[in-house]
Amino acid sequence: MTQAISKLRSFDEFLEGKPENGRYELHNGVMVEMPNPTGKHSASAGFQAIELGLEIRRLQFPYFIPKECTIKFKDNSGYDPDVIVLDKQPVEANESRWETESVITQGNSVKLVIEVVSTNWCDNYAHKMIDYEALGIPEYWIVYYLGLGGSRYIGYPKQPTLSVYKLVDGEYQIKLFRGEERIESAVFPELNLTAKQIFNGG
Repeated sequence: MTQAISKLRSFDEFLEGKPENGRYELHNGVMVEMPNPTGKHSASAGFQAIELGLEIRRLQFPYFIPKECTIKFKDNSGYDPDVIVLDKQPVEANESRWETESVITQGNSVKLVIEVVSTNWCDNYAHKMIDYEALGIPEYWIVYYLGLGGSRYIGYPKQPTLSVYKLVDGEYQIKLFRGEERIESAVFPELNLTAKQIFNGG
């Protein structure tokens, strides 16, 4: 469960003041301590980073996957996705904060954002989806391996669901994947992974 740390702050104040240990995000001026990920959460995120990295190498895409990255929204929000795929050229040309702070400010620097959901599903389906869409990030995955909440987002009966949000004319179009269904990605069109493989971390 996320824990808010009171006192409204700007994005720069957040970067300067966040503790060195732990994982924190800035949600509308409030610094939020993110829960430690479960083993399954970490395994899924790590598996996805490896598989997408292999696909980048195989197809010689000009992309990279950083170990850490903060995406800045306006002046009072910043998120650290579980996995993010960045486009080298716009990052090098336009992201003045990248080299010194690992901060991304523009949607065209990002090819794909992935959030693995444990308990904070509402943040990912509501607030983050709206912000990623507004920034113009072309593809956003929500990997909900538990599938316990939010039936309006994952359908009924509730079950582990991977939601792929694809940006079309400035708005996200959503497609859901479960079980042995092969994930469809516009960024990685030849990716050959099922939802179950991603939930299980391999």
